[in-house]
Amino acid sequence: MYVILYSGGHSSALCAIEAVRLYGKEKVILLNHDITNKVEDADIKRFKTDVANYLGLPITYANHEQWDTATPIDVCVDAGAWKVGNGQILCTNRLKTAPFKRWLNENDPDKQNIYIYGFDSSPKERARAQRRAQIMGLDGYKTEFPMISWVKTISVTKEIGIDPPMTYKRFKHANCIGCLKAGWQHWYIVYCERPDIWQAAKIGEYEIGYAIHKDDDGPVYLEDKEHLFKKMKNAGIEPTEHISASKFWSQAKKTINHLNLDISTSQLDMFEKHDDGVCLDCIA
Repeated sequence: MYVILYSGGHSSALCAIEAVRLYGKEKVILLNHDITNKVEDADIKRFKTDVANYLGLPITYANHEQWDTATPIDVCVDAGAWKVGNGQILCTNRLKTAPFKRWLNENDPDKQNIYIYGFDSSPKERARAQRRAQIMGLDGYKTEFPMISWVKTISVTKEIGIDPPMTYKRFKHANCIGCLKAGWQHWYIVYCERPDIWQAAKIGEYEIGYAIHKDDDGPVYLEDKEHLFKKMKNAGIEPTEHISASKFWSQAKKTINHLNLDISTSQLDMFEKHDDGVCLDCIA
């Protein structure tokens, strides 16, 4: 069987379509880790369902026990930490990695399936694909990466009448809103558009006793940057991930200087230096 790591993102949907066209739907499984609608946009869930219906396949779920209520912040606060011992963000481990490993043990004990991921052909994505292949390979599982190595028959789901998730108008991914592995650019969007998640994360930092982000001098708490984001929002700086982090913060500095706002651009230099962009590694 060909198991699509069916995240709800556009690339994984294209992989599912390509696999069904190549191998037939009888040999394909759409494997998803469902996440509460508090942080996974409803339009991502719509997109997953639309593509599955087009393919004539059910979605197979490997979920956390409290997937419908527990946010990434919730599971971290419950565990009292943002990360596990090896440095992996704990929410990924609890909400995706652990359920995935249980599914593997129960459904592919002989390691006969091929696991298909939606990494694309950019250098950063190729590196992630190589790392994923190594991790899976060490456990005896085979992987394929259609967006990198297959001949493609489709480039966008609009070709089959299915619109990508609306989240792509603001974000570059279909990850959780309030991703704990994302940088400050992502969290500026959270501040502007999801104050509920911003507030929950602030409380989480207080309860855990450590910040989500850090710079060269140590932890950087959301609360300490709230005044800055408020001024940026009032200045009309658009919350978006559709430009690189370096360009986003550079443009923000230009706007602040042009408006002569009472903001030290050195604070934005810190964001530019330490903003790793969006998280695209939140897979199994």
